[in-house]
Amino acid sequence: MSATGWTHTASGADVEVRGWGGTRGEAFAQATLGVFAVLIAPDAIQSSEQREVRAQADTAETLLAAWIEECLYVHEIEGFVARAVEMTVCTDRLAHGVLEGEPIDPVRHQARTVKGGARRRTSVTVKDGVHEATVVMQGG
Repeated sequence: MSATGWTHTASGADVEVRGWGGTRGEAFAQATLGVFAVLIAPDAIQSSEQREVRAQADTAETLLAAWIEECLYVHEIEGFVARAVEMTVCTDRLAHGVLEGEPIDPVRHQARTVKGGARRRTSVTVKDGVHEATVVMQGG
C-alpha cells in the first residue's frame, strides 16, 4: 500500500470510499479525492481554479461527514470538481482546505451523482501509523 491513496468499492447503490495517509489531513484529502473520482474520472479534470472549504463538528467521524458534505456542496451548487485537495487544518473538530480543479464541462466530464445527505457510515481510524478516513455514500 502506498503512503497515501484512496479506493472506492460499489455495493449495490452504496459506494464506500476509503482514503489513507500519514496524517488525518492526508486521509481526509484522499477520501475527498475518492469521492470526486466516483463523480467524474480524475484524468478528465484539470487544475485551473481553487475553492476554499471549511467544516466543523463535534467528533472526527461527524467532521469527516461534514467535510464531505461541504465538498459536495461546492460540486453541486458551484458545478466544481476537484483534482487535488490540500488540507491546511484537520483536527477532531475543524477541517479546512483548498480544492483544486475546474468547473464542470459537460462535454469533457461524464458526471455521476451521489446522495451526500444519505451517507450510511463514516469512520476515522489510525492503525500502525496509517490514518484512514472512510465514508459510505448512497449512489444516485
